Amino acid sequence: MSLPPEKASELKQIIHNHLLKMDIHGRIREVLAETVRDVQGPAQRPLSETDFLHALQRRGIIEDVMKDLHFTQEGTTDAEAGSPPKPATHFVDKNVTPLKKTNIDPSRRHLYVQVLGGKAFLEHLQEPEPLPGQVCSTLTLYLHFRNQRFRSKPVPCACEPDLNEGFLLEIRRDGTGEGSKMADATTMLSLCDPVHLVLIRTDTSGETALVSSYFLDWRAVLGSPSGKTCFAVELMGVGSECKVPAGVLTVSLELYPPLTETLSAAVISTQQSLERQRTAEKERLFLVYAKQWWREFLEMRPSNQSKMVKIFAQDENGANRPTCSYVHVLRAGRLLESPRQAARFVSLLAQEKAPMVGGGGGGKQEQWCSLMAFLCRGKGDCEDHAALLCSLLLGFGLDAYVCVGTKAKATPHTWVLTRGTDGSITFWESLTAHRYLHRAIDPDAPPLAPQPKPSSPYRTVGCVFNHQTFLANCQPSDAVELCVFDFQNQSRWKAMSEEALKSVCAPGSTASLPPLPPLCAPSLDPAAASNQLELEMRFLVSEHRKDLEVATVWDDHLSYLLSSALSAYELERCTGVSCGNEEFQDAVRRAVPDGHTFKGFPIHFLHRNARRAFATCLRSVFCEEIVCCRGDHVRLAVRARVFAYPENACAVWLMFACKYRCVL
Repeated sequence: MSLPPEKASELKQIIHNHLLKMDIHGRIREVLAETVRDVQGPAQRPLSETDFLHALQRRGIIEDVMKDLHFTQEGTTDAEAGSPPKPATHFVDKNVTPLKKTNIDPSRRHLYVQVLGGKAFLEHLQEPEPLPGQVCSTLTLYLHFRNQRFRSKPVPCACEPDLNEGFLLEIRRDGTGEGSKMADATTMLSLCDPVHLVLIRTDTSGETALVSSYFLDWRAVLGSPSGKTCFAVELMGVGSECKVPAGVLTVSLELYPPLTETLSAAVISTQQSLERQRTAEKERLFLVYAKQWWREFLEMRPSNQSKMVKIFAQDENGANRPTCSYVHVLRAGRLLESPRQAARFVSLLAQEKAPMVGGGGGGKQEQWCSLMAFLCRGKGDCEDHAALLCSLLLGFGLDAYVCVGTKAKATPHTWVLTRGTDGSITFWESLTAHRYLHRAIDPDAPPLAPQPKPSSPYRTVGCVFNHQTFLANCQPSDAVELCVFDFQNQSRWKAMSEEALKSVCAPGSTASLPPLPPLCAPSLDPAAASNQLELEMRFLVSEHRKDLEVATVWDDHLSYLLSSALSAYELERCTGVSCGNEEFQDAVRRAVPDGHTFKGFPIHFLHRNARRAFATCLRSVFCEEIVCCRGDHVRLAVRARVFAYPENACAVWLMFACKYRCVL
């Protein structure tokens, strides 16, 4: 018997509620702890899923669940049989990521983080209760801990959102040579990496907003005799609202297996206090050094006062951090194959300036984001894009720097620069993936001497930096076209001490630095997403033509031929090389009979919302001509291609086409 998706969702929710009522999580935890203790003998072996299921059966838990779970099936009348299925009474997550099964290694320590619901999200106090089947805004919780990332199911926005999720985190020691040994209490106390919680709100149109970014110190559980602790976490807002509470989450922490010897609360608080003092002292010393360095820079030339030299930047929580700490050496593993593909990926993350309350006098609200918050939100300002692109290019072995300056109309802007071993300078625009080769103008050359024309949109540059270098431009002019990017020349670029930067920007140097998250592989199925978008587009075109009282006849073969063009367009965006156009043109000539006219209109999007995309397409005169085409023997075609990148970033290509017989 097959169930429609709506009924399957209701059935899952009924079972979920029943398991919660039985406190199934608590009973499973007891069995898991017993089983782990049983296998922890001289001959340790990994605890498999089969072992765990046998343990559950021996305790009779599976029988208890099935015995108490009853379903009542009402007879379906003939009238009901033909009626459409009723909408689900609960929110259905359309982007379901399949859960991976894994064996629990009893020789490793694990931290089970359980979120037991939210409350006091006052921004949603007036949020109406979602009606059955109604699309509503949702909240999703993202989590990162020591190279492990997780995401909760989306839940409807409410004053008390139903955020009930559990995350099993492995606690392992990196770089000690003892990664296979189980971490004891003392070792875990020395791990100052927090659990980074990021809460994202997604509205009904798919737009995301950062609600809160919180760093959870989990080490309080080390002092619990039962190995378990529960407390409330107050989430603060972001940006201009970083001092305003956004809501409260109830969080439970539990260690597997439990500690044989726990630490006292005094020892834990002393360690945390020492870390805070050490961080504060390093930051104080760096601030003293930065002030002295800035005074020296201003004394070099009076015009240096007006240059855009950005030593510190505020993150989403309002904390001032050195700009160098926003850049890391980031390797994408198998997810990205080349620097140009990395640039393409970064350009697919949408640009959005930090929101402001009120006009702000026309100024720009500047807010740099931690990498985790930027990736979870899927959009950010040019500073976030440039820092991510620079990090990826460093991971690919390039000599990359973030540039801070201005573009046309003196608009503040941030982009990326790479230096070749031959001294060549290339600018990378992180918002578009465009590359520009820089050739400086020689101001001392004779008037009639040929000079290179500026190829980039950038006007001035005040400073450049990466994860271990900060250089301020002290040349007579900060105009990009006159700049010589010879960073070893101290008369042109004033460098900060690498040791001073390392003391506050190197990974693990201070407890206040956010941990570096890995990139996540896309969970999106590109073929399924392409098919769905194409079906929706066909429906919208047919409905639009129906309003115009024009018939619609689709040419499936012509639609298929458009695929090669869309693939070539994406390849060109990735590599900068155009190929495959000749084959596409030849195929179209064969598909269009003599005496017929062919028209095509390709367009690119960063989202998969069919109605928004169609409305944008109709604003183009060329697309409207195709969609509204009238004539003899008119045949329409549409093709959608979704290219998935890490973090579910999408390059969406659409192409509308028509062929018709010329009658004039």
